[in-house]
Amino acid sequence: MSFLAGIDVGGTFTDLIIVDGAAGQVRLAKVPTTVDNQAYGVLAALDSAGVEAALLATIVHGTTTTTNAMLERKLARVGLITTRGFRDVLELGRRTRPRPYGMTGSFVPLIPRELRLEVEERLDAEGAVLRPLDEKAVSAAALALREAGAEAVVIHFLHSYINPAHELAAERLVRAVWHNQFVTAGHRIVAEYREYERGVTAAVNASVQPVLSRYLERLRGELGKRGYRRDLLVMQGNGGTVASSIVAEHAVNTVMSGPASGVIAAAYTGARCGVPNLITYDMGGTSTDVALIRDGRPSVSSELELEYAMPIHVPMVDVHTIGAGGGSLAWVDAASMLRVGPESAGATPGPICYARGGVRPTVTDANLVLGRLDPAKLLAVDRPVTVERVRELMVEQVGARLGLDAEATAAAILTIANDRMAGAVRMVSLARGHDPRDFALFAFGGAGPLHACALARELGIPRVLIPARPGLTNALGCAVADVRHDFVRTVNRPLADLEPELIARIFAMQEASGRETIEREKVAVEEIVCVHSADMQFQGQSHLLSVPVTTPAITHDELRAAFEAAYLRRFGVELAEIRPVLVNLATAVIGRRPPLDLTAIAAAEPAATLDGARIAMRQVWFDAGFVATPVYRRERLPLGARIAGPAIIEQLDATCVIEPGALALRDDLGNLVVEV
Repeated sequence: MSFLAGIDVGGTFTDLIIVDGAAGQVRLAKVPTTVDNQAYGVLAALDSAGVEAALLATIVHGTTTTTNAMLERKLARVGLITTRGFRDVLELGRRTRPRPYGMTGSFVPLIPRELRLEVEERLDAEGAVLRPLDEKAVSAAALALREAGAEAVVIHFLHSYINPAHELAAERLVRAVWHNQFVTAGHRIVAEYREYERGVTAAVNASVQPVLSRYLERLRGELGKRGYRRDLLVMQGNGGTVASSIVAEHAVNTVMSGPASGVIAAAYTGARCGVPNLITYDMGGTSTDVALIRDGRPSVSSELELEYAMPIHVPMVDVHTIGAGGGSLAWVDAASMLRVGPESAGATPGPICYARGGVRPTVTDANLVLGRLDPAKLLAVDRPVTVERVRELMVEQVGARLGLDAEATAAAILTIANDRMAGAVRMVSLARGHDPRDFALFAFGGAGPLHACALARELGIPRVLIPARPGLTNALGCAVADVRHDFVRTVNRPLADLEPELIARIFAMQEASGRETIEREKVAVEEIVCVHSADMQFQGQSHLLSVPVTTPAITHDELRAAFEAAYLRRFGVELAEIRPVLVNLATAVIGRRPPLDLTAIAAAEPAATLDGARIAMRQVWFDAGFVATPVYRRERLPLGARIAGPAIIEQLDATCVIEPGALALRDDLGNLVVEV
């Protein structure tokens, strides 16, 4: 019973890594995602790996269920009970515009106005009661929302973050008459000021609770039929895991969990091969996700805006996503400009070369036409499509309008896609004061290694790190992720006005809550560590700066000095004459799970020489045109092998392109380290 399974469900593929700790062996699977019911894709992956569910000791699952539900607005019908006079807060928002120029665009709130009901209650900003809670009105509102067909309900009162008494009382009243467990009290999700962001986050939680709960219930049921009797661990957007038995309570935390798992795997791998500063580049079938890892720690933010007017203020790995993946469609707009994405061919019908009915060219089709992919090794080998057919459709759909042949069209598609992805990397590096030349590019996803060298060259990044299983890295992230719970408490007072023991008292309360939650989950952890931070600003400012807190007993003078130093590093100015304000105190309680030996992931049968790993020569297009290029089997690369570009390196889950002038080295953990 030593099998550990990491399963990541993406928009196009479901990836699986199963590690047998006793035997030191690994089994892998990559199957198409079953969009209608993702549970079937999970079962298909287990079948493909040839492991019975009853033999698994632990399953860690990353899912796009909640993210896709949000993006596609396939959500539960939700009602809101709020403070009288504030029913429209979720719709008024910050009065920003969907587009920076002009007054165009639209916005539909998650909760329609007819399901937003008001009750009498009011606290002031210090938490004192101005008007008592009208308990009869709360019960009546709950019954009215239930009668109107609401499946979930949000209780969102104006100043509950400072004093939750009214929300707690209302929660008890609503649960007494509600027909299921989907009742969200806003302060339990986000205990921060700013009623708009807090309310939207609570509304997101309620909207996806039933969706996530139903999916996990189906998955647990199907696994139970196969003999699996344990709980699942589910990835969260903060890069940690949570037991599936309690995950629906804070379902909003699973939004963006898929991208987060890849960043966690990158940090884990980078730390073990001595590269702590990374820019992660995850190019999958539908999108590209990029993030920054500094000193081995991924950046975590509570300022995610999933789409316009959709702020989600819970801690999440800070990932920037664009609609550019291997399945991104190439098209020509009304101005005869070539575009790539954001629309994707997805798992169905997929790219043309997958032979599942797709007729519109994608980035994957462009790579095939340019010789970077082997048509005999694609996932649709049971229904092969000829390269000539892909070329014809590429010209017919795109090239003819641009006056280009198939190869020139494919090259143009890659150029546009690479430019968009380079822009995403600049957003997480240069735009935030980081020089990309100080980092290595960690390239993964099914398509990431195809484009990594070109991106590194464009951005001046000197080194690319390609993990042993790039197409299964998100599944690896699930397998190595720790248990994690985040807590935030708003203070929002000048630092000089705080009583000396307040900071330590709040940190202690948050740490105790995290330890209690981990105990509820009954997940085996080796140790529990706590990471504290403070969100601060100078008085009169609106933006926040997060400051690490090394000890919960930090003094006011030490915290002020740390904030001023962080502010100077970020903005290059000192504001010694302005008082700092402590806005939020945050605590991450992390349960460390047993480590995983990465050498097992890179299991290989190396050849005696580099020539022994070569399987073919192929004409491959680069900037100078088509070049005769050696093709190597990655599993056969000798330890310490040095591969001078141009070269193609193939494996089950990805294809790596080593451009002319680059040099790749296979390290002890099976990674490819490419000097660009």
